[in-house]
Amino acid sequence: MSAASRAPLRSNRTAVRVRSRAALAVGAAAAALLVSACSSGGTSGGGGQTGFITGADGIATAKEGERADAPDLSGETVDGGQVDVADYKGKVVVLNVWGSWCPPCRAEAKNFEKVYQDVKDQGVRFVGINTRDTSTGPARAFEKDYGVTYPSLYDPSGKLLLRFEKGTLNPQAVPSTLIIDREGKVAARTLQALSEEKLRKMLAPYLADGSGGSADSAKPEK
Repeated sequence: MSAASRAPLRSNRTAVRVRSRAALAVGAAAAALLVSACSSGGTSGGGGQTGFITGADGIATAKEGERADAPDLSGETVDGGQVDVADYKGKVVVLNVWGSWCPPCRAEAKNFEKVYQDVKDQGVRFVGINTRDTSTGPARAFEKDYGVTYPSLYDPSGKLLLRFEKGTLNPQAVPSTLIIDREGKVAARTLQALSEEKLRKMLAPYLADGSGGSADSAKPEK
Protein backbone atom coordinates (compact mmCIF):
# COMPACT_ATOMS: atom_id res chain seq x y z
CA MET A 1 0.00 0.00 0.00
CA SER A 2 1.39 3.38 -1.01
CA ALA A 3 1.86 6.27 1.39
CA ALA A 4 -0.84 8.16 -0.48
CA SER A 5 -3.40 5.38 0.03
CA ARG A 6 -2.49 5.02 3.71
CA ALA A 7 -3.07 8.72 4.43
CA PRO A 8 -6.91 8.62 4.22
CA LEU A 9 -6.93 5.62 6.59
CA ARG A 10 -4.82 7.49 9.12
CA SER A 11 -7.10 10.50 8.76
CA ASN A 12 -10.22 8.39 9.39
CA ARG A 13 -8.68 6.75 12.47
CA THR A 14 -7.74 10.18 13.84
CA ALA A 15 -11.30 11.46 13.35
CA VAL A 16 -12.72 8.42 15.16
CA ARG A 17 -10.32 8.93 18.08
CA VAL A 18 -11.26 12.62 18.32
CA ARG A 19 -14.98 11.82 18.38
CA SER A 20 -14.42 9.10 20.99
CA ARG A 21 -12.46 11.47 23.21
CA ALA A 22 -15.20 14.11 22.90
CA ALA A 23 -17.89 11.61 23.89
CA LEU A 24 -15.81 10.43 26.85
CA ALA A 25 -15.26 14.05 27.93
CA VAL A 26 -19.01 14.74 27.94
CA GLY A 27 -19.67 11.58 29.93
CA ALA A 28 -16.93 12.38 32.45
CA ALA A 29 -18.20 15.92 32.89
CA ALA A 30 -21.74 14.67 33.45
CA ALA A 31 -20.50 12.14 35.98
CA ALA A 32 -18.58 14.85 37.82
CA LEU A 33 -21.67 17.07 37.83
CA LEU A 34 -23.70 14.28 39.41
CA VAL A 35 -21.05 13.27 41.93
CA SER A 36 -23.74 13.09 44.63
CA ALA A 37 -25.95 10.98 42.38
CA CYS A 38 -28.86 9.06 43.84
CA SER A 39 -28.57 10.46 47.32
CA SER A 40 -31.52 11.27 49.56
CA GLY A 41 -29.77 14.40 50.83
CA GLY A 42 -27.86 17.34 49.38
CA THR A 43 -26.15 20.65 49.99
CA SER A 44 -25.96 23.96 48.21
CA GLY A 45 -22.81 23.04 46.31
CA GLY A 46 -19.14 23.93 46.43
CA GLY A 47 -17.47 27.14 47.45
CA GLY A 48 -17.67 30.18 45.24
CA GLN A 49 -21.34 29.82 44.43
CA THR A 50 -23.13 33.11 45.01
CA GLY A 51 -26.48 34.77 44.53
CA PHE A 52 -28.55 32.31 46.53
CA ILE A 53 -29.02 31.01 50.06
CA THR A 54 -29.83 27.53 51.33
CA GLY A 55 -32.32 27.11 54.14
CA ALA A 56 -32.23 24.55 56.92
CA ASP A 57 -34.70 22.51 54.88
CA GLY A 58 -32.15 22.08 52.08
CA ILE A 59 -34.01 24.35 49.64
CA ALA A 60 -31.81 26.99 48.02
CA THR A 61 -33.44 30.16 46.65
CA ALA A 62 -32.35 33.18 44.65
CA LYS A 63 -33.97 36.60 44.92
CA GLU A 64 -35.61 38.27 41.95
CA GLY A 65 -32.96 40.17 40.03
CA GLU A 66 -30.29 37.65 41.06
CA ARG A 67 -31.66 34.61 39.24
CA ALA A 68 -29.88 33.03 36.28
CA ASP A 69 -31.69 32.28 33.05
CA ALA A 70 -32.63 28.66 32.56
CA PRO A 71 -30.60 27.16 29.69
CA ASP A 72 -31.98 25.60 26.54
CA LEU A 73 -33.85 22.53 27.76
CA SER A 74 -35.42 20.95 24.73
CA GLY A 75 -35.43 17.69 22.85
CA GLU A 76 -37.01 14.26 22.69
CA THR A 77 -38.96 12.89 25.60
CA VAL A 78 -38.89 9.41 27.11
CA ASP A 79 -42.07 8.51 25.19
CA GLY A 80 -40.82 9.88 21.85
CA GLY A 81 -42.46 13.30 21.97
CA GLN A 82 -40.83 16.72 21.97
CA VAL A 83 -40.63 19.32 24.75
CA ASP A 84 -39.07 22.77 24.89
CA VAL A 85 -39.16 24.32 28.36
CA ALA A 86 -38.87 27.78 26.76
CA ASP A 87 -42.43 27.30 25.45
CA TYR A 88 -43.62 27.50 29.06
CA LYS A 89 -42.38 31.02 29.72
CA GLY A 90 -45.10 32.83 31.65
CA LYS A 91 -45.70 29.71 33.72
CA VAL A 92 -43.93 28.24 36.72
CA VAL A 93 -41.95 25.12 35.78
CA VAL A 94 -41.07 22.37 38.24
CA LEU A 95 -38.03 20.58 36.79
CA ASN A 96 -37.19 17.19 38.28
CA VAL A 97 -33.99 15.28 37.45
CA TRP A 98 -34.44 11.53 37.89
CA GLY A 99 -33.37 8.07 36.84
CA SER A 100 -35.26 4.78 36.92
CA TRP A 101 -32.25 3.21 38.70
CA CYS A 102 -32.47 5.71 41.60
CA PRO A 103 -34.30 4.61 44.81
CA PRO A 104 -34.96 8.19 46.07
CA CYS A 105 -36.48 9.00 42.67
CA ARG A 106 -38.88 6.10 43.09
CA ALA A 107 -39.72 7.32 46.59
CA GLU A 108 -40.71 10.79 45.40
CA ALA A 109 -42.37 9.99 42.05
CA LYS A 110 -45.95 9.67 43.31
CA ASN A 111 -45.55 12.86 45.34
CA PHE A 112 -44.69 14.78 42.19
CA GLU A 113 -47.62 13.36 40.25
CA LYS A 114 -50.03 14.19 43.08
CA VAL A 115 -48.87 17.80 43.32
CA TYR A 116 -48.81 18.13 39.53
CA GLN A 117 -52.46 17.11 39.28
CA ASP A 118 -53.36 19.66 41.97
CA VAL A 119 -51.54 22.67 40.48
CA LYS A 120 -51.46 22.15 36.71
CA ASP A 121 -54.46 24.47 36.30
CA GLN A 122 -52.69 27.25 38.23
CA GLY A 123 -50.15 28.14 35.55
CA VAL A 124 -47.69 25.40 36.50
CA ARG A 125 -45.93 22.82 34.33
CA PHE A 126 -43.89 19.82 35.47
CA VAL A 127 -41.04 18.53 33.30
CA GLY A 128 -38.67 15.70 34.13
CA ILE A 129 -35.12 15.15 32.92
CA ASN A 130 -34.37 11.44 32.80
CA THR A 131 -30.63 10.84 32.99
CA ARG A 132 -28.19 7.90 32.96
CA ASP A 133 -30.77 5.42 31.72
CA THR A 134 -29.08 3.73 28.75
CA SER A 135 -32.40 3.22 26.96
CA THR A 136 -35.89 4.63 27.25
CA GLY A 137 -37.45 1.26 28.16
CA PRO A 138 -36.71 1.41 31.92
CA ALA A 139 -37.73 5.08 32.01
CA ARG A 140 -41.08 4.36 30.34
CA ALA A 141 -41.66 1.48 32.76
CA PHE A 142 -40.90 3.84 35.66
CA GLU A 143 -43.48 6.35 34.42
CA LYS A 144 -46.09 3.59 34.04
CA ASP A 145 -45.38 2.05 37.44
CA TYR A 146 -45.65 5.37 39.29
CA GLY A 147 -48.42 6.89 37.19
CA VAL A 148 -46.31 9.82 35.96
CA THR A 149 -48.25 11.74 33.31
CA TYR A 150 -46.07 14.82 32.73
CA PRO A 151 -43.28 14.63 30.12
CA SER A 152 -39.61 13.93 30.76
CA LEU A 153 -36.75 14.85 28.46
CA TYR A 154 -34.46 11.91 27.73
CA ASP A 155 -30.89 12.90 28.60
CA PRO A 156 -28.83 9.71 29.09
CA SER A 157 -25.41 11.40 28.95
CA GLY A 158 -26.32 14.48 31.02
CA LYS A 159 -25.79 16.99 28.20
CA LEU A 160 -28.82 19.05 29.20
CA LEU A 161 -27.62 19.22 32.81
CA LEU A 162 -24.24 20.56 31.70
CA ARG A 163 -25.97 23.55 30.11
CA PHE A 164 -26.68 25.11 33.50
CA GLU A 165 -24.18 27.82 34.37
CA LYS A 166 -21.70 26.92 37.10
CA GLY A 167 -22.12 28.90 40.31
CA THR A 168 -25.90 29.08 39.91
CA LEU A 169 -28.73 26.89 41.10
CA ASN A 170 -27.69 24.05 38.83
CA PRO A 171 -28.68 20.40 39.38
CA GLN A 172 -25.83 18.51 41.05
CA ALA A 173 -27.42 15.22 42.11
CA VAL A 174 -30.05 12.69 41.19
CA PRO A 175 -32.70 13.51 42.20
CA SER A 176 -32.60 17.30 41.94
CA THR A 177 -35.61 19.59 41.69
CA LEU A 178 -35.58 23.15 40.37
CA ILE A 179 -38.25 25.83 40.16
CA ILE A 180 -38.14 28.02 37.04
CA ASP A 181 -40.12 31.23 37.52
CA ARG A 182 -42.53 32.85 35.07
CA GLU A 183 -39.68 34.87 33.55
CA GLY A 184 -37.75 31.72 32.66
CA LYS A 185 -35.21 32.11 35.48
CA VAL A 186 -34.07 29.51 38.02
CA ALA A 187 -35.54 30.54 41.36
CA ALA A 188 -35.05 27.54 43.66
CA ARG A 189 -33.31 24.19 43.90
CA THR A 190 -33.05 21.19 46.17
CA LEU A 191 -30.74 18.18 45.88
CA GLN A 192 -32.86 15.67 47.76
CA ALA A 193 -35.93 13.52 47.35
CA LEU A 194 -39.06 15.47 48.26
CA SER A 195 -42.12 14.53 50.24
CA GLU A 196 -45.45 15.87 48.99
CA GLU A 197 -45.45 18.43 51.81
CA LYS A 198 -41.94 19.64 51.06
CA LEU A 199 -42.62 19.93 47.33
CA ARG A 200 -45.72 22.02 48.03
CA LYS A 201 -43.70 24.25 50.38
CA MET A 202 -40.99 24.72 47.73
CA LEU A 203 -43.51 25.60 45.03
CA ALA A 204 -45.90 27.79 47.06
CA PRO A 205 -44.01 31.13 46.90
CA TYR A 206 -44.09 31.06 43.09
CA LEU A 207 -47.84 30.47 42.85
CA ALA A 208 -48.65 33.72 44.64
CA ASP A 209 -47.97 35.98 41.64
CA GLY A 210 -50.98 34.90 39.56
CA SER A 211 -52.38 31.88 37.77
CA GLY A 212 -50.59 32.54 34.49
CA GLY A 213 -53.76 32.13 32.46
CA SER A 214 -52.93 34.85 29.93
CA ALA A 215 -49.60 33.25 29.08
CA ASP A 216 -50.97 29.74 28.68
CA SER A 217 -49.06 27.47 26.39
CA ALA A 218 -50.94 25.74 23.59
CA LYS A 219 -48.87 22.56 23.96
CA PRO A 220 -51.03 19.58 24.91
CA GLU A 221 -50.45 17.65 28.13
CA LYS A 222 -49.42 14.01 28.15
